[in-house]
Amino acid sequence: MWDDGNSLGPKEVHNYLTRVMYNRRNKFDPLWNSLVIGGVKNGQKYLGSVSMIGVHFEDDHIATGFGNHLARPILREEWREDLSFEEGVKLLEKCMRNLLYRDRSAVNKLQIAKITEEGLTVSQPYSLKTFWNFAAFQNPTVGAEGSW
Repeated sequence: MWDDGNSLGPKEVHNYLTRVMYNRRNKFDPLWNSLVIGGVKNGQKYLGSVSMIGVHFEDDHIATGFGNHLARPILREEWREDLSFEEGVKLLEKCMRNLLYRDRSAVNKLQIAKITEEGLTVSQPYSLKTFWNFAAFQNPTVGAEGSW
């Protein structure tokens, strides 16, 4: 491949990884990963996902694991095609904060990656600002029937 002038774009890499994950599943030796593939080739943006058993899809926004259940509804409601980079970061921070509040043992640090045709940039790690003094966090079982 290196000498023939061809290069794999994100869609081709996504298709290849889909086959790899599905093949491993069929051998009963899956790779226990969920993969997100993103990129830009010839001005075409691409974002896809592959699960550990080869289930794959493309969309405008993707989340894996816990985020697939709690962040995707927020993204479906608030994401739009014309989001600026700053608005996108704020939306991602909202999703991550929502996930963090539901898994208190998670770490509140994250990094933001930006993929363009010029390449990839990844921010320095930073901490989300959180507020843990909500009354429901202090005594979550108050008023619950049958609670301790």
